[in-house]
Amino acid sequence: MPPTQTPDLIQLAPDCHVPVIWKPSNRARRLSLRIDPRRQAVSVTLPSGLSTAQAVQFLKIQKHWITKRLTALQQAPAFLPGRTIPIEGKPHTIVHHPTARGGVWIEENQICVSGAEEFISRRITDFLKKHARQILGHELRAQAQMSGLCPTRLDIRDTSSRWGSCSSSGRIMLSWRLVMAPAPVRHYLIAHELAHLRHMNHAPAFWRLVDQLTPHRHHAEAWLKHHGSALLGAH
Repeated sequence: MPPTQTPDLIQLAPDCHVPVIWKPSNRARRLSLRIDPRRQAVSVTLPSGLSTAQAVQFLKIQKHWITKRLTALQQAPAFLPGRTIPIEGKPHTIVHHPTARGGVWIEENQICVSGAEEFISRRITDFLKKHARQILGHELRAQAQMSGLCPTRLDIRDTSSRWGSCSSSGRIMLSWRLVMAPAPVRHYLIAHELAHLRHMNHAPAFWRLVDQLTPHRHHAEAWLKHHGSALLGAH
C-alpha cells in the first residue's frame, strides 16, 4: 500500500482537483499513468524507489494531457433514454418502451429498450456485448483467414482501459466497446492484435506487418485519438 501521506486528490490547477489511484509496483521500471474511465481518475503505477512527491510533480507536468482525457470522458456515451450512442460507427438514439416485450432491439436508427428504466443501462450493455461477439468474431475470423494469422481463442471482455491484447499463447482479447467504433477502426485494431501473433512487441517489423494487414492504420489512430477515450468510458 502507498504511504498514508499519499494524496487521493491532487491539484492540477486552481479549480481542478483530480482523484488519483496509486498502484505501487516492485516490477515496474518507470512511472506510468493512464486514465481509469470508470472512476474518472488517474491511475498511477509507482515503481519502488520513486517518491510520491516525484510522482505528483510528474502528474502536474502532464496536467494538460490529463485534463484533456478527463474532459473526453465527460462526453462518453451514456445509456439513457434520449441519448445517442454509436453502434458500428452509426448513431442510434435510445428509445424506452416500458410496456413492450423483447428486451433490446434495433429499429432503423434507434436502439429500443423495454422494461423498467433503471435496467436500461444494463440491458443495453448486455445487448452490445452479445452484438460484439457476433460482429467482432466474424471480422476476426475473416482477417485471420486472409492473413494466415490464426489466434487460439477470442475473448470479448468488459475492459475500459484498452481495446485489446494478445497473449503469448495466441489468445486475443477485444473490448466489447469496440463494436461501437466504425468499421475501419475495428479493422485496424483487429489487425493490430493479429500482428502480435507474429511479433510480441512494437518493433518496426510489427508495424510493417500491421500496414500489410490493413490500409486503415493512420485514419484509425487519428480517430481513436479524438474519440477513443469517450467510447472506453461508455456506460
